[in-house]
This record gives sequence, C-alpha cells and structure tokens, in this order.
Amino acid sequence: MKTLFPKNECHIPKWFVIDAKEKTLGRVATEVSKLLRGKEISFFTPGVDQGNYVVILNANKIVVTGKKESQKLYYRNSQRPGSLKIETFSQLQNRIPSRILEEAVWGMLPKNHLGREYYKRLFIYSENQIPFKENLKENLKENQAELEKNWIKINL
Repeated sequence: MKTLFPKNECHIPKWFVIDAKEKTLGRVATEVSKLLRGKEISFFTPGVDQGNYVVILNANKIVVTGKKESQKLYYRNSQRPGSLKIETFSQLQNRIPSRILEEAVWGMLPKNHLGREYYKRLFIYSENQIPFKENLKENLKENQAELEKNWIKINL
C-alpha cells in the first residue's frame, strides 16, 4: 500500500471572500487561518503549502464582545528607548482597522517559512469592494469562467 503525498504542483488555490461586517473578531480570524493553511482539504499535510487566498471586506465594522473595545491593548515598539506605544481596540480601529485582523490572523499561523507564505495571501480592506478584481478580469478575459469558479463567497 503506497501513501499518497500531496504535491504543490497539483494544488490550485481558491479565492475566498469574507464579509466581516458585524462579525466577531476571533471567529473570523480562526476561519481565515484555517482557509489560509488549507485545512479544509481532505489530504491536508502540515509541511506542504496547500493554502488558499483570503480577501476580507468591511474590516472597520468588525466587533468584539464584552469590554474588550476599551480594555484590549495593542502594543508596538521601534526598539528605541521610550518608544513603546499602546493603543486600545477602539483607537486602533479608528486609525488602521485592517491591523486588528492582521494581528489576530498572524497569531494563529505557524511561525516559520510556511506561515509567512500564508500571510502574504491575506488581503484585508475597510470598504466593501475588491479593488484588484477588475484588473484580473481584464487581464484574463479568456479564462473568466475559470476565474469566477475559483472565487468563493463565505458567510460566517
């Protein structure tokens, strides 16, 4: 009996579109990390890149439960003396709404070369439109049916 080992060449990544409007931060982040890694595939192998692309829309409308809006803190530091900056969830959501989801998803991905590759496939937008999708349609007019087949809209 031979064991089948998945090859990178055989994998065709899909594009998943998630609307984060009025969704909970942690629940969206876990689903996104699963999709980025390709864990929904029946022959998932941890050391092989079988991930997908994920596009998140309406990142500025994501919510958290309880008092996390005022108590959850985000830190950043440039490693210079006195440069530690601390922001709450609501301050960071007003300033850079996509950073909240980026940090949540990054914390759920493996911290190695594969994790960095998965992270490059994550696209987060504050508005309700995908800016680069029209460019793809113009460039791939002959493969438009195949392009539309690979785009999957998910309701969480």
